Amino acid sequence: MTIGTALVTGASSGIGAIYADRLAKRGHDLVLVARNRARLDAIAERLRGETSRRVDTVAADLGDSGQLLGVEQLLRTRDDISMLVNNAGVGGVAPLLQSDVAAMDAMINLNVSALTRLTYAAVPGFVSRGGGTIINISSIVAVCPELLNGVYGASKAFVLALTQSLQHELSDKAVRIQVVLPGATATEFWSIAGLPHENLPQEIVMGAEEMVDAALSGLDLGEVVTVPALQDGADWDRFDALRRDLAPRLSLSFAASRYKAPAHASQ
Repeated sequence: MTIGTALVTGASSGIGAIYADRLAKRGHDLVLVARNRARLDAIAERLRGETSRRVDTVAADLGDSGQLLGVEQLLRTRDDISMLVNNAGVGGVAPLLQSDVAAMDAMINLNVSALTRLTYAAVPGFVSRGGGTIINISSIVAVCPELLNGVYGASKAFVLALTQSLQHELSDKAVRIQVVLPGATATEFWSIAGLPHENLPQEIVMGAEEMVDAALSGLDLGEVVTVPALQDGADWDRFDALRRDLAPRLSLSFAASRYKAPAHASQ
């Protein structure tokens, strides 16, 4: 039995391809989006044979506004789509002084702008149809931006913040929201970013299949934020509780006393 269609971005390899595999085996039909047509078609053919699910492919560069618009339109017009997996993204490991600003701008365009536009395209239909699921792939650098390139960390912090806001806005509208914060994961992402994962300490690198399986378990558990490598989930709960507890004290009509310098003694 089909349980709705999942649209997965960045689906031609790595995390996105594994999501496609797992979701098809869970009974979803699929729309797979990525730049590499040959890879997409190969994955689609395999999944059709293994699962008998409908698997459509869309070759699109989400960093290109015209091609992105086509995927947005698909999300707006296909009422069978009940899940969006915002996985497409690019990373960076070089510090500011060694980074090209044009590449950073392209990173923001894909990691932030494209994800936002696809989310805005999908959510109204989910709400009007009485339900849907958004899965956003962020990173642990969302809360540890010092680890890698600063723009990359900032882009993933945006994904975390957007997801938390969506949960606040949509929790009463039957739309499920999840953000996944992987640590280092064994995919070609690292080679593209300039640091192959084989060069990392292997005790910090998780297999991509294990990561996706853990993320889907987190979805099944109803988690809004899933950190696959975090051994004690209560650690995140405490972290988030401190953030929420701080909120009422961040905006007041008067400045903190430590910013009110004592009057200088007259000379």
